[in-house]
Amino acid sequence: MGVFDSLISGILPYAPKPLVRVVARRYIAGETINDAMNTVRRLNGEGTMATIDALGEFVKSAELARAETETSIDVLQEITRQHVDSNLSVKLTSLGLDIDTEFAYQNLHRVVSRAAELGNFVRIDMENSPYTDRTIDLYRRIHAEFPANIGIVLQAYLHRTESDVRVLAAEGGHFRLCKGIYVESETIAFKSREEVQQNYLRCLDIIFDHGCYVGIATHDDVLIDGARRKIAERGLARERYEFQMLLGVRDPKRRELVAQGHRLRVYVPFGHDWYGYSIRRLKENPSIAGHVFKAIFTGN
Repeated sequence: MGVFDSLISGILPYAPKPLVRVVARRYIAGETINDAMNTVRRLNGEGTMATIDALGEFVKSAELARAETETSIDVLQEITRQHVDSNLSVKLTSLGLDIDTEFAYQNLHRVVSRAAELGNFVRIDMENSPYTDRTIDLYRRIHAEFPANIGIVLQAYLHRTESDVRVLAAEGGHFRLCKGIYVESETIAFKSREEVQQNYLRCLDIIFDHGCYVGIATHDDVLIDGARRKIAERGLARERYEFQMLLGVRDPKRRELVAQGHRLRVYVPFGHDWYGYSIRRLKENPSIAGHVFKAIFTGN
């Protein structure tokens, strides 16, 4: 973690809201579904796919969880109506996981069943470690019914992830593999950059070995280069994988990967919770603050 990144992420929570908005607008599409659609349409025009995320997490109200569920369904329907190339990401705590697991399952089932009707796909985001087991359990329940319409995110910095990948890959899982951004204890998470990178590439090998589809979600050159080597060595068709990046982060690298013929998907968040989301994410992952802040002033 760089000193500059830490400085920026430490300052922003105390900065005026308009300043945070300047940083946030680089990697958040806006507040409305239409803002998200406009961003996705632009990305599609650049040869890039998208996944849309309606901001919201750690919901404690059943009424709000139902509203978040309806928003997710609205996003899926709008993707179809506007003919853009995008799928949907959801956080289970936005669908009521903190209220009741079965309640969250019913809400998730509604979203995924609608995605199946529309021929689309839902990715379950992984949250911090208290939710890992329940997230995997709900994913497996939905995957048994809708194997073509549901996928999961796994985080390479957790010690358990290699084991989770082996189990889910044997079941034909559909993965997004990322490093992980939440602050976790060293008893359950790797702390050094090299350990996380090594575990990431081990997990990627397992996924490839099982013939599963994977979103290679990273901005790390070591992992991007490692993934490209593995893809070339195996002679993988581009339909077997995709790279994934955050909106507004490392756009030149995104363009490079697309120009090389790789499929690439950009994570497009939107919603009225942009301020809380921004502060949480910048504190959890200072490197994103550095990337975005530099991009504002360099255009890269």
